[in-house]
Amino acid sequence: MSRYSDEITSAANLIADQGDAWAAIDPEAVARMKIQNRFNTGLDIARYTAKIMREDMARYDEDPSKYTQSLGCWHGFIGQQKMISIKKHFGNTKGRYLYLSGWMVAALRSEFGPLPDQSMHEKTSVPALIEELYTFLRQADARELGGLFRDLDKARAEGNAVREQEIKNSIETFQTHVVPIIADIDAGFGNAEATYLLAKKMIEAGACALQIENQVSDEKQCGHQDGKVTVPHEDFIAKIRAIRYAFLELGVDDGIIVARTDSLGAGLTKQIAVTHEPGDLGDQYNSFLDCDEVTPEELQNGDVLIKRDGKFMHPKRLPSNLFQFRPGTGEDRCVLDSITSLQNGADLLWIETEKPHIGQIGGMVNRIREVIPNAKLVYNNSPSFNWTLNFRQQVFDAWKELGKNVSAYDRDNLMSVEYDETELGHEADKKIRTFQADAAREAGIFHHLITLPTYHTAALSTDTLSKEYFGELGMLGYVLHVQREEIRQGIACVKHQNMSGSDIGDDHKEYFSGDAALKAGGEHNTMNQFS
Repeated sequence: MSRYSDEITSAANLIADQGDAWAAIDPEAVARMKIQNRFNTGLDIARYTAKIMREDMARYDEDPSKYTQSLGCWHGFIGQQKMISIKKHFGNTKGRYLYLSGWMVAALRSEFGPLPDQSMHEKTSVPALIEELYTFLRQADARELGGLFRDLDKARAEGNAVREQEIKNSIETFQTHVVPIIADIDAGFGNAEATYLLAKKMIEAGACALQIENQVSDEKQCGHQDGKVTVPHEDFIAKIRAIRYAFLELGVDDGIIVARTDSLGAGLTKQIAVTHEPGDLGDQYNSFLDCDEVTPEELQNGDVLIKRDGKFMHPKRLPSNLFQFRPGTGEDRCVLDSITSLQNGADLLWIETEKPHIGQIGGMVNRIREVIPNAKLVYNNSPSFNWTLNFRQQVFDAWKELGKNVSAYDRDNLMSVEYDETELGHEADKKIRTFQADAAREAGIFHHLITLPTYHTAALSTDTLSKEYFGELGMLGYVLHVQREEIRQGIACVKHQNMSGSDIGDDHKEYFSGDAALKAGGEHNTMNQFS
C-alpha cells in the first residue's frame, strides 16, 4: 500500500496543477478514497493474490506445518464476514483463502433454482460470484479504513498527537481483506475453447487459482456421487493448457492450476484413448479398461476391438455406450492422472477420495512424489464425509488390530450419542482436530478446504432461530442467541447500517458537499445503541 502521506502529497500536487477549478477538492479525501480502493480491477487482484499463493506454496515446501486453509462461500457477504472474523481473531489473513464451490453455485446461485452438481448452472454465474466476493472484500477494506480515518480526525480534533501517530501507523500497515480465491471451473463447461473462454472471465473477475477436474463435461457428477465418467489424459491436458494460455494472455503469469482427479470413484470412460505406440499415454489409459480376450470371429455386431500385448481385446461396453474400467484400478489411475497433470502444466493436485483417511491419501502422494518430488495437494475436507463415524471406525479398527478390547463398542453404530464421552469418542475427536496438521505433514496436503460449510451453517442457524422465535421464546430467541452474542463477541455486522456502507456514504457526502451534506450517521441513528 502506498504511504498515506505520499498519497496526500501526490493528490495535492495534481489538484494545484488544475488551478481554481479543483480548489474545492481535498487532497486528503482523495488519498483516503484511493487507499480504500486499493484494487482497480479484477486482474490487479489476480496478480496480487497469485503472488501470495506462490509464496505460501514455497513456504509449505520448506515446512509442511505451514499449510493453508479455506472455507467455501456462496455469497459475497459470507466471504466478507469470514475474512473480517479471521482478522479479528488472528490479527492477519496469512494462509487463509476463500473457496468457490461449483456445488454451491449450482445449489444456491443458479437462475434455474437449486440444481445438482452436474454443470447445469449458467457458466457466467461462476465469474459473477468471484466478482461479488471481491466486491464485498474490497468494501470490508473501505469500511475498516473509514473507521481509522474517523479515529484520526477525532485524535486531531482533541490535539492527541500520540494517538494520531498510532492511527497513521495502522493506516500505513493496514492488511487488506482481499485473499486468494480457489475457484471451481468444474470440468470446463465444454471443450478446451469453452474452458479457455470461461477461465478468462474467472481470471478477469479476480481468480488466481482455478480448479478443473478430469470428468466428461456433459456427464459431470459431484465428486461424492456415483456415475462419474473420466476422459483420456490428452483431453484433460488440453484443458489445462487452455487455462494456462488464459492466465498468460491476461498477464497473470504465476496463476495457479489445480488438477483434480475423480478416478478413485470413477469406474467409467466415454472414450477409448488414441494411442500410437505401446506404452504411450493413450495406451496406459486404455490398459485400465475391463476387457475380454477374443478372436475377431467372436465379435458381435457393433463391438469394439483393441489390440493389447499382441492380443485382441474386447472392452466391456455398457448399454449407456460407456466403457468400464477394471475394478480396483482407481488408485493406480489417480496416481497416473496426477503425475501426468503435473508434467503438463498443473501446479497443485486434488484427489477426491471416498473418506478422509491419511494413510490412503499419503500412500498415493508418496507414489506421485517418486516422480514429482514437490507434488502437493488441495484437499476437500468434505461435508459429504461422516467425519464422526469415519474416525470412530478408524480408531475402532486400529485398536482391534492392536489387540485392544473393543467389545464395549458396536462398530456399525458408532455414530450414537452414547459414545460421545467414551475413550474411543475422545480419541476420534482428537484425530479429527489434528487431521489437517497430520495430513499436511504425512500426506502432502498444502491446502485444506471445506467445500460447503457455509451452506450447512446457514441452514443450522436458520433452523435454531426459527424453532425459538416461532416457539415459546419469541423475540428472546433472536435476542438471546443472535443479537446478544453479536454484541458480546464483537461481530461487525451487529451495526448492520455501518456494515452495508452507510458510514462510507456519509464520508463521501461530506467530501462532495461539505457542510451541506445530509448524513445518516447523526445522533438519532439507532446504530449508536451499539457503540
